[in-house]
Amino acid sequence: MKRIKAACIRQILHFQLKEDLGHDYAEKMVDEEVRRYKQGLISNRTQHRIVSEEKQEDGSVIIEIIKQYNTAPVGEFLN
Repeated sequence: MKRIKAACIRQILHFQLKEDLGHDYAEKMVDEEVRRYKQGLISNRTQHRIVSEEKQEDGSVIIEIIKQYNTAPVGEFLN
């Protein structure tokens, strides 16, 4: 029988501006989406570590994150 001892997923997420909105408003919407994403991680008690977060010249945001995979233990991944 096998058991998962530790599991995490590493993602690079690109929060892009919506093209059908004005630029300033689209930037605000991206910032709000990033805030809601981070809050969702906390609300769902997903263990995570944000490796990097960069705002691009166009106002979009790229986040590199390591987070818990489902409910598996994270082991040493987040250290």
